[in-house]
Amino acid sequence: MKSPLPSIKIIIFSFMKDATLAPKLSQFDYIIIGGGTAGCALAATLSRNATVLVLERGGSPYDNPSATDIGNFANTLLNSTPNSWSQLFISEDGVFNSRARVLGGGTVLNAGFYSRAEDSFVEETGWDRNEVEAAYEWVERKVAFEPQVKGWQSAFRDGLLEAGVTPYNGFTYGHVYGTKIGGTIFDRDGHRHTAANLLEYANANTIVVYLHASVHKILFTTKGSPRPKAYGVIFRDANGVFHTAELATQSNTLNEVILSAGAIASPQLLMLSGVGPLAHLTAHAINPIILDHPMVGQGMGDNPMNPVFIPSPESVEVSLVQAVGIPKFGSYIEGGSALSVSISLTRAFLHGVLDLLDKEKLPTESISKFLKSLDLQLNVTTKAGVIIQKVSGPLSRGHLKLRNTNPDDNPSVTFNYYQDPKDLNNCIEGLSAIVKVIDSKGYSKYKYPGVNGRGLLNLILALPINLRPRHITSTFDLKQYCIDTTMTIYHYHGGCQVGKVVDNDYKLLGIDALRVIDASTFLKSPGTNPQATIMMLGRYMGQTIVREREASQGKQERT
Repeated sequence: MKSPLPSIKIIIFSFMKDATLAPKLSQFDYIIIGGGTAGCALAATLSRNATVLVLERGGSPYDNPSATDIGNFANTLLNSTPNSWSQLFISEDGVFNSRARVLGGGTVLNAGFYSRAEDSFVEETGWDRNEVEAAYEWVERKVAFEPQVKGWQSAFRDGLLEAGVTPYNGFTYGHVYGTKIGGTIFDRDGHRHTAANLLEYANANTIVVYLHASVHKILFTTKGSPRPKAYGVIFRDANGVFHTAELATQSNTLNEVILSAGAIASPQLLMLSGVGPLAHLTAHAINPIILDHPMVGQGMGDNPMNPVFIPSPESVEVSLVQAVGIPKFGSYIEGGSALSVSISLTRAFLHGVLDLLDKEKLPTESISKFLKSLDLQLNVTTKAGVIIQKVSGPLSRGHLKLRNTNPDDNPSVTFNYYQDPKDLNNCIEGLSAIVKVIDSKGYSKYKYPGVNGRGLLNLILALPINLRPRHITSTFDLKQYCIDTTMTIYHYHGGCQVGKVVDNDYKLLGIDALRVIDASTFLKSPGTNPQATIMMLGRYMGQTIVREREASQGKQERT
């Protein structure tokens, strides 16, 4: 099987025929758990002067390149069949969500918008601004593009400006107040470029990427150290065979295991490895318990999204997020048009929802009724636009707990959407801004005569977009509407937050040779879309670790 990254040694366990594979693999300077948005950038950087093993539980995005094209965005995201790149999970809040299981992580599934973090985010993290700039540029050389702005996006942009989301800042990767055109990871031909492309920077002689490799446990020792120290991992291949990978013990004392499995899997895997709240681990018979770490799994956040569909009398281009409104209040306004959705995949997605709900004994009536109304023979391309508001931050916080001890299953996640009144107020302001955009002269071409923005809000109330109860007051009360129509924008974060689970160098508090470098460390989601900053973080911290290693080697040589 040919790999589109011929310079990188990729071993796909599901295609291996050698049943005599040794249970213990070669040793590495770094073992990175997760070849996703942060993990690929991190691995490529560390491979410049060290040996690196990347363990990715999913497959390769290059196996089906057309699935990542812009026209297949919705279908690929909704495809949650067992071997797909998207794993469905439902939060305890009754909101559908998806987890990536593919090399490149969420960059393979998302809407492609590329925008840097706000300056205040960089300042609050304590990152070096010049190094952040250089890391962003490193990422952008491989994956970021200026989009082609056509009819619908132009009208949306004009509507934002008419609604008072000013000034107009043109095209920029920066996070600036007003209306702007942001970057995209789709090129001019509509082909997606993902974090997996960052592996083109890697040293082919020092990196190995294992696909379909599901890590079950991080291994720790207390020998020769007053604190637990990570020394390896146990993972399972696609054939169900377990393997051990360990850090090299002779080359350097700085060798580390690095968790880059994302905001759901990183805290989950720490708990499964015996690091987490003692009572919770004991209740799940986790053994051995390595460290009572009560903040693991805490501080979970997800930016709530509320969409508005606008049927159009005019044809609209296929577009994802390009124009974006960044008002002074804490909500961002984004939009897309003419997204194609396969009815059969919609049915399959909702059947997946039903299976999960049946497993957890939750009500399924509304989704069952909707399924009966679907026509399996049709493919529908919506002659419409969709405008969404995303609450920044957010301030509302939740938690993650184990549901069982299988790392491939979803843990129990509660985000507590709109628990903080400030988040709810931002949603109301965001929806009010959307209504102004829809009613603007600049947007008028793409809505039917006599239709107003406030009336269009109610279209979504009839759809099974979540499992939350509907209230009759939602038709006239924006506060209730926000609560009832909550959806995810897939920007979940937290669970291993800086200052609570890891230190400012992303080292796990109380444990040696283990870091967490991904969105689980964030206190809030950066900017309008976090993917640029998560990839940047992988590069930024990779450079930091490389310098630490070089300094240590220089010191050893001098002595």
